[in-house]
Amino acid sequence: MGVKRYFSDYYGLPRSIYILFFARIINSMGAFVYPFLTFFLTDKMGMREQETGLYFMMLAISSIPGSFLGGYLSDRIGRKKILIVSQGLAALSFIPCAFLGNSLLIPYFLILANFFGGAAHPANSAITADLTDESNRKEAFSLIYLGINVGFAIGPLIAGLLYYNHTKWIFLGDAITTLLSLLLVVKFVDESKPSEDKVEKSYNLSTKERAEEGSIFTILLKRPALIIFAMVSIIYSFIYAQHSYTTPLQMKSLFGMNKGTKMYGTLGTTNALMVLIMTLFVTSITKKLKPILNISLAGIFYAIGFGMLYFAKAYPLFIVSTIIWTVGEILNVTNSGVYIANHAPMTHRGRVNAIIPLITGVGSATAPYITGGFIEIYGVGNVWPLIFALALLGVILMYGIYLKEFRKDKKMNIT
Repeated sequence: MGVKRYFSDYYGLPRSIYILFFARIINSMGAFVYPFLTFFLTDKMGMREQETGLYFMMLAISSIPGSFLGGYLSDRIGRKKILIVSQGLAALSFIPCAFLGNSLLIPYFLILANFFGGAAHPANSAITADLTDESNRKEAFSLIYLGINVGFAIGPLIAGLLYYNHTKWIFLGDAITTLLSLLLVVKFVDESKPSEDKVEKSYNLSTKERAEEGSIFTILLKRPALIIFAMVSIIYSFIYAQHSYTTPLQMKSLFGMNKGTKMYGTLGTTNALMVLIMTLFVTSITKKLKPILNISLAGIFYAIGFGMLYFAKAYPLFIVSTIIWTVGEILNVTNSGVYIANHAPMTHRGRVNAIIPLITGVGSATAPYITGGFIEIYGVGNVWPLIFALALLGVILMYGIYLKEFRKDKKMNIT
C-alpha cells in the first residue's frame, strides 16, 4: 500500500506524457552506440587516445548548432514535427555505420547523428512543458526521467553482449529502437505547440509562461531569473562531472588500474539502481516544495556525497558517496526542467530549452581540463574540499534565487 502511494503521484497525467514515458524507455534501451563508443574508436578503428578525445570534442560541439536549430524550428513549425524529423534522421544516420566496417566515414555519420539528436532535445522538453502546468509538471518531468533511466539500465547490458561478435547490431539496434519509439509519438502524441488563439489569450496573463514577442535574447533579458539560474547551474554541472573524471582517477590511484576499473564500473550500476529505486520516493517527498528549493537541496547532497571522498580509502565509502550524490542528481534533474518550463514563455519554449542547457553545460565541458590542472599541482584527493566548497556556494546561490522569488510572489499576493 505504501509503495502504491508513491506511484499515485503519477496518476492523472495527460495521456501523451505516458506515451512519451514508454517512448523514452524504448529509445534509451536501444542507446547502444555511445556507451561503447570509446571502445569502438580505440579497439575497432585503432584510434589513439588523443584522436579519440578530439573526436569526442567534435561530437559534443556538433549537438550545439543542432540544439539551436531544433529549438528555433520547434517554436516556429511545431514540437512534434521537429522531434519526429530530427530523431528520425539521427536514427537513419546510424544505419550506414553498420555496413562500413572500420571506415573513417563512421565518425562523420555519428557526428551527423549527434547533430540531429541535439535538435530533438528542445522539442522533447517543450512538448512536456506544453502538456502540463505548474500543478503536474514536476511529476511529468520526473516520470520521463525515470523512463530514460529504465532504458539506460537495460541498454548497456544488451550492447555488451552484441559488441564483440555482432558489432553492426550496435548501430542497427540503436536505429531500430529509435524509430520504434517515434512510431509511438507519431500515433499517439498530438502536436503540442500552442495555437494562435491560446497565444493571443495568454498575452493578458500575469504568469511567467505568457506569450512574448521578440528574439530569445530579448526574452532572457526580460527574465533575468533564467540567466541567473543557468549561471549557477554551471557550478552544479561542474560538480556532477567529477563522478566520471576525478572519481575514476582516485580509484585508480587507490586500488590500481585493473581493480579500480572494475570497482568504478559497479559505481555506475549503483547510480543507475538508485535512480530507479529512489526517483519515485524523492519526487513524492519533495513535491510540495518549489523546484528552485529542491535544486538548492540537491547541492547539499552533492556537497556531502562528493565531499566525503576526501576521506575515502576503502571501497564501501565510494558506494555510500554514490548513493548520497545520486539523490542530489534526482533532485536537480527532475526539478531543473520544471523550473525552466515555469519561467519560459509558451512562444519560446523550444529556444529556451536549447540555450539554457547549453549555458549550464559549460561546467561539465570544462571540468576535466580545470580539475586536471588542479590535480597535477595538488593531487587527486585535494579536489574534494574544493568541490565541497563549490557545492555549498551553489546551495547558497540557488537558495538566494528561491528567497527572491518567494518575496516577489508574497508581495504580489499582498497587493
